[in-house]
Amino acid sequence: MASSRMPTAEKSALSPMRDDAVLQLPLPPQLLQRGRCPFDPPEALDRMRAQSAVSPVMLRNGRTAWVVTGFDQARAVLSDPRFSADRLRHGSLLSDVSDELRKQLLDERLRAGSFISMDPPEHSRYRKLVTGAFTVRRMRQLTPRIAEIVTEHIDAMLATGTSADLVSAFALPVPSLVICELLGVPYTARREFQHRSAMILRLDTPIEDFLRLRQQLRQFMQHLVAHKRSEPGDDLLSELVHSDAEPALTDDELVSIANLLLIAGHETTANMLALGIFALLEHPDQLHTLRADPSLINGAVEELLRYLSIVHIGLTRVALEPVTISGHEIPAGATVLISVPETNRDPQHWSNPGCLDLTRPRRPHLAFGHGVHQCLGQQLARVEMTVGFTQLLQRLPGLRLAIPSQDVPLRSDMLIFGVHALPVRWDDLRLPR
Repeated sequence: MASSRMPTAEKSALSPMRDDAVLQLPLPPQLLQRGRCPFDPPEALDRMRAQSAVSPVMLRNGRTAWVVTGFDQARAVLSDPRFSADRLRHGSLLSDVSDELRKQLLDERLRAGSFISMDPPEHSRYRKLVTGAFTVRRMRQLTPRIAEIVTEHIDAMLATGTSADLVSAFALPVPSLVICELLGVPYTARREFQHRSAMILRLDTPIEDFLRLRQQLRQFMQHLVAHKRSEPGDDLLSELVHSDAEPALTDDELVSIANLLLIAGHETTANMLALGIFALLEHPDQLHTLRADPSLINGAVEELLRYLSIVHIGLTRVALEPVTISGHEIPAGATVLISVPETNRDPQHWSNPGCLDLTRPRRPHLAFGHGVHQCLGQQLARVEMTVGFTQLLQRLPGLRLAIPSQDVPLRSDMLIFGVHALPVRWDDLRLPR
């Protein structure tokens, strides 16, 4: 069996967990810090993968977690029922917080319907109820409306001149409007839920703040659920409220499902749109390749998903029983972190994985996860990226950064990686050259 000895250098960095601790794993700083290239995973993770596909790491609270950096090993964990997605109930993350905070975090009424952190059969029941809204066929039907939304936002950018912040003007509002229309959430409330969801996804948000923000999001959605009961519309939330599910969905379940879809539906795609354009601008050869042959767009989207892997902290699982992976014995109750950026750069799976190559032959990646928890909205995200990238490159000639690349503010402080802002410029074709 491979050695599980902790490096002595990590033992000096321990700090006790307090009630102002965060819900994210207290990883050592070197596993979060990116190097000179903003698109590459932390160098410390590269070194770990070079030594082993599975590695023990001592957390800042003194506990041990296991980091998976190999592609095959990650797929094995994510498809193994011996690993639970309910890290709060089965893991040790809450073992050092107060009884009162633990009680609030594990409140069954508030957790009902939050199927992203559930295991089968509970997970299967909830997921089945919403799967129909995200099928490939449904997304094809939705594509013309997505194209309209993209066109409208680019029109607005062009109307203001030859520069904009691509995040606030395009990358964030486009998927937000799409998911609002799909769910039946008033788009006028976007600033409210965008701000609160962003705070929840910060790596340093204290648990008590998380609980307060969660309650505010729930109150917002509770009012909307009540409205859909009396005045249903042609939207997913109305379908869920008036579904013939057995047993019938409670208001608590409806609120959790809707908030989960709302947050996931705009945060991930928004960051892929902005970070994807940033990556293309920093790889002019690849940008030229895509401009010269727009038919490459589907493969380009997949390559950008692989190359960027914006879930940069990773996917968390908890071992329900002792499991051996690549010679390492993972004890029951141990936390396992799937490093998606590293697994999607595994040289055993891709040649020259650190290179962005839009002509790369398409192979499976883990940007949307794997197994029963594979991202429900992946087809929607693909459509939004395909339409969004295509129109941006077609309609904004000479698209380029408006600031030095090193000044672009990165979302290193967030669970979902990306950029906080992306100031860009483009040519004004109305002016003589």
